Amino acid sequence: MDVLFITSVAAVVADPPQSRKLFIEALGLPLEGEGDGYYSSGNIAGSKHFGLWPLSEAAEACFGTPRWPADRVVPQASIEFEVADAAAVAAAGAELRHAGFELLHEARTEPWGQTVARLLTPDGLIVGISYAPALHEAQDDRHAG
Repeated sequence: MDVLFITSVAAVVADPPQSRKLFIEALGLPLEGEGDGYYSSGNIAGSKHFGLWPLSEAAEACFGTPRWPADRVVPQASIEFEVADAAAVAAAGAELRHAGFELLHEARTEPWGQTVARLLTPDGLIVGISYAPALHEAQDDRHAG
């Protein structure tokens, strides 16, 4: 597996309004979103993407239901590692399974274009292997001309 960079870090939050008070109001981070959904920013120094991911949305992304399964450790955060392309996400998932890790889901393309496979560590960290085309386009634009 060839990890290119960290794609994103997100706190998985059970109480989105309370978390927004800390991260947006108290810390002053420029996070944007709507209602009690996902808030994020790509404009925080040292980070390509930081977000507040509601637990219900994490459950939906990982299990297709808004409730986190009672038999799984509740995640506290998510970190995604970027690879070269969508095929590399599938290959990384196979590599992780071969190494004995259970995936929450195989590589799949999300509605916003990101291809991702995820697993959950015993410590409650969602780890994603990702290909987000927009991040590569931005990188390609910096190297052009």
